[in-house]
Amino acid sequence: MVESQGRQLASKWAKTAALLGHSMLAAHIPPTRMYSADNLRAMLNAHDMVVIKPVRGAGGHGVIKVQKDGSGYSHSYYSRTSRFSSFEGLFASLASVKKKRPYLIQKGIRLATIGGRPIDYRVKYVKTETGWVYRSMVGRLAKPGLFVTNLCRGGTLMTAAQGISRSLSSGHVASKKREMRQLTVAATQVLESKFPGIGQLGFDYGIDRNGKIWIFEVNTRPQ
Repeated sequence: MVESQGRQLASKWAKTAALLGHSMLAAHIPPTRMYSADNLRAMLNAHDMVVIKPVRGAGGHGVIKVQKDGSGYSHSYYSRTSRFSSFEGLFASLASVKKKRPYLIQKGIRLATIGGRPIDYRVKYVKTETGWVYRSMVGRLAKPGLFVTNLCRGGTLMTAAQGISRSLSSGHVASKKREMRQLTVAATQVLESKFPGIGQLGFDYGIDRNGKIWIFEVNTRPQ
């Protein structure tokens, strides 16, 4: 069975914007904006915790968690957390970390955890001569002390069933896997119509503490 390498699309924003045009999918995408001082301030006022990430990037590189609390602001980059008494101090520090790369801001989702470590899921979906097929559905457990789950950042790989049963309960396994598959099919139809020629997709899903599934991003060059 021959798999297509397919069209590459690096921009997270372009893919997110396409999915936001579909009402069912939009309900599973965290509020997302392009990075600017005004947007960051507004997002933090609305959500208290956000994640900022490069518009183009992979492997969790450059992903920063930003929080607002009673004592000010903080950002966490890999295992290092820095705190600030003012928004201006926070924004200046972020500028030195992100350089001049374009970033986007996404509402932070409080994921279900295993032993206090967040877990998310990667679904790989590829196009073959006979149509789209699933290649894998796995859980990725963050390394202790980190919020990113990427395997190249020390994350632990497990089956999706193991991740769901350990972070929620075994009774959720079938329904959550089924829902991720349904979202994958719907999102693929949207992306393929918008970006003809795509052939491999890696969907990054999160399940929050209430059991809701979120689409964080879609990769056209999944590892």
